[in-house]
Amino acid sequence: MSGDRPTEPPVWELDDEPEGEPFGPGGWAVGPLGAATAGLAAGSVGLLVAELLAGLGSLAGLLGSGSGQGSPVLSVGAAIVDGSPAPLKEWAIATFGTADKLVLLVSIGAVLAGVLAGIGTLARRRLTLASATLALLGAVAVLAVLSRPGAMPPAAVPTVAGVGVAIGLLRSGIRRVASVGPSRRQTLAALGGATGVVLVTALRSVPGTPVGPAPTVEVPTGAPPPTGPAGADAGVEGVQPWVVPTDDFYRIDTALAPPRLTVADWRLRVWGEVERELTIDWPELLRQPMRDRYITLACVSNEVGGDLVGNARWTGWPVRELLARAGVRPGADMVLSRSVDGWTAGTPLAALTDEREALLAVAMNGAPLPVAHGFPVRLVVPGLYGYVSATKWVTELKVTRFAVDQGYWTPRGWSALGPVKTASRIDVPRSGAAVRAGRVAVAGTAWAMHRGIRQVQVRVDDGDWQDARLAAEPTIDAWRQWVFDWSATAGSHVLTVRAQDGSGQWQTADVARADPDGATGHHSITVRVG
Repeated sequence: MSGDRPTEPPVWELDDEPEGEPFGPGGWAVGPLGAATAGLAAGSVGLLVAELLAGLGSLAGLLGSGSGQGSPVLSVGAAIVDGSPAPLKEWAIATFGTADKLVLLVSIGAVLAGVLAGIGTLARRRLTLASATLALLGAVAVLAVLSRPGAMPPAAVPTVAGVGVAIGLLRSGIRRVASVGPSRRQTLAALGGATGVVLVTALRSVPGTPVGPAPTVEVPTGAPPPTGPAGADAGVEGVQPWVVPTDDFYRIDTALAPPRLTVADWRLRVWGEVERELTIDWPELLRQPMRDRYITLACVSNEVGGDLVGNARWTGWPVRELLARAGVRPGADMVLSRSVDGWTAGTPLAALTDEREALLAVAMNGAPLPVAHGFPVRLVVPGLYGYVSATKWVTELKVTRFAVDQGYWTPRGWSALGPVKTASRIDVPRSGAAVRAGRVAVAGTAWAMHRGIRQVQVRVDDGDWQDARLAAEPTIDAWRQWVFDWSATAGSHVLTVRAQDGSGQWQTADVARADPDGATGHHSITVRVG
C-alpha cells in the first residue's frame, strides 16, 4: 500500500542471533574486513589471557626460573634471538642499538597481527582449518615456552589456555559476523586485547617496572679503590662522565625479560674440574670481604665511535678467592659461567684468578644492582668483552677447558677469548656540528682495559698527529678522558683520533667489523667552522 512505510532489514543485537547459519555461495557470508577483525579479536584476547596467566604463574614461582617463563611472546622472541646468526644479530645492534629488543617485539606483534587476520579470513570458508591453524600456532608457542632454560611443564598451561580461548572466540565470532556483520564490540576486543598484550609483555620485559622482586636489599660497602676518581673527569661539557650514571649505562644481553630473582632464591654453584664442589647463598656471599673497583665494560658489538661502553664503580667479592676455596685442578683453562636464564660465557681462567680482581658484583655505583644489570649477582671482569665475561644473574661457575666447553656466542661464530681492543672516541664536537673559528675543545674517551692508555693524538684533515691532553688515570681497568685544544679555521674539517695503550701499542687504523672479536679503525668526525 502506498501509505505503508518501506520494510527495513532487521538489526540484530549481539544476543539476538537469528536461527540457522547464513551461508554465501562458497562459505560464510562474511566480508574480508569482518573476518579479519574476528581473527584479530580472537587471537588478541587469547594471547592476553596467556600473558596474564604467565605473569601470575611467574610471580607465584610455578613456571620455573629464568626470564619470561610461560610467556608465548617472550619465549618465541627468545627463540628467535637464540636462532639468529651472528651477522643478523650484529646488524640489529648496529642499526637499533639498545632498542633492538623493542624492535624485535614490535616486529613479532606486527607479524602476529597479520597471521591472525589471515586466520580470520580463512575462517570465512574453512572454519575447521582456521581453528586447526590457530591450534598449530599455539603448539609452536608451547614448544618455544618449554624450550626455555629452567622451564617446567606447567609453563605450557598459559599458552594452552590462551589458544583454547582464541579458538572458541574465533568460531563464535565468525558466526556472529555472518549474522550481524562486524560489531563495535569485536573491534574493541581486538584493540583492547592487543593493547593488553603490549602492556603485560612490557611489564615483564622492561627493566624497572614494578613486577617481581625489586633490588631493595642492603649491600655492604667494599674496600675503597686504591685511588679515587679525582682528576679523571676532563671537565669538558658533552663528554660522557667518567663514571656513567646507572640509568644511562648501556644494556646488551639476550634476555627479552630480565630474570627477577630474589636474594632468598639465589645460589651460586662452583663445580667441574675442582677439588671441592661448592654452593654459596646470598648471606654467605655478603659475609665475604668486598672490594670497590672502577671498571669499564665494553660490548663486542660496539662499533668504532659507538656508545656500547661505560665505566662504573662495582662492589663485589673477587672471583679468585672463591675459586681458591674450590681448588682448581691442573689443566683447567676456562670457567663457563651460567645465568639463571641459561645464557653462558666462557672466560679464560687466568682472567678470573690474576691481580685484575674480577668480581662477583652485588652493587653498581654504590647501590644494589638493578634488575637489568644482573640483580642480585653478576660477573665483572676487566679487559674482556662482555660476551665472554659479563654474565648477569649468574648462578653457576663450571671450571672446565676451552677444548671441552663453549659459551653462548662462540659456536655462533665469535672468538673464544674476547680481549678488549684499544679504542678511542670523539664525544665533542658532534659529527656534523657547526663551530666558531678559534679555540675549540675536542674531547672524548679512550680505553684499553687492563693495559691503560698512555697517549691520545688527534689529526685535523690530512695533517700531522698532535698530542691531546690526558685526564688522570685512577686505574688501568677504566677508560681515560682526553682533550685537544684545536685552533679551528673556517671551512669543513675532518677530525680523527687514535690512542696508544700502556704497552706502547697504537690502536690499528685497519677497519674491521665487530664480529668475530671486536671492531677496529680510527674514529673520525666532520665539523663545519664558520
